[in-house]
Amino acid sequence: MEFSSRLIENAVNEFSQLPGVGKKTALRFVLHLLRKEESASESFSDAVLRLRKDICFCNNCHNISDKEMCEICANPHRDASTICVVQDIRDVMAIENTGLFRGQYHVLGGIISPMDGVGPANLNIETLVNKVASGSIREIIMALSSTMEGETTNFYIYKKIAPYDITVSTIARGIPIGDELEYADEITLGRSIQFRIPYSNQLVRS
Repeated sequence: MEFSSRLIENAVNEFSQLPGVGKKTALRFVLHLLRKEESASESFSDAVLRLRKDICFCNNCHNISDKEMCEICANPHRDASTICVVQDIRDVMAIENTGLFRGQYHVLGGIISPMDGVGPANLNIETLVNKVASGSIREIIMALSSTMEGETTNFYIYKKIAPYDITVSTIARGIPIGDELEYADEITLGRSIQFRIPYSNQLVRS
């Protein structure tokens, strides 16, 4: 793709680094910004810069937040003894949209995937184990995707917290095998949380 301006070329190259954005789509983004008022471009760039500079991760659950503790963990009406383990913020958002879960979350920041060079040490697993060891947790709900990597992560966590006397459950498999939580409809996802099953039952079936 030939450009008449080095500035446009540089902007296109930056936009095209976004997931699912090719050079043609990136060019449409750039031309759209050029047609807008200068203040709109300034607001866009300011939002991106603030995102990188000011974003925080919750000290308690590792969710993305504007403060050191996210609104969910800071809410006194949430059940801090019930923890839903998820892969990332997209899963938190998907479950919150159901309005059916009133506990707290623990965001791993990914799942175990040796092919991608992601091991247990790269995830927020030890902090979860520390929570369980503190004796304040009554139930851990595994809500990772039903992929091979998700199931591997579930089993690793289950073995790590097995010595402790808590309930370990997993979401009911209304979610098709291999599907990501963020793509599940709210009713299906909500029911899978409500009708969760003991994780040990899944091990017997496996």
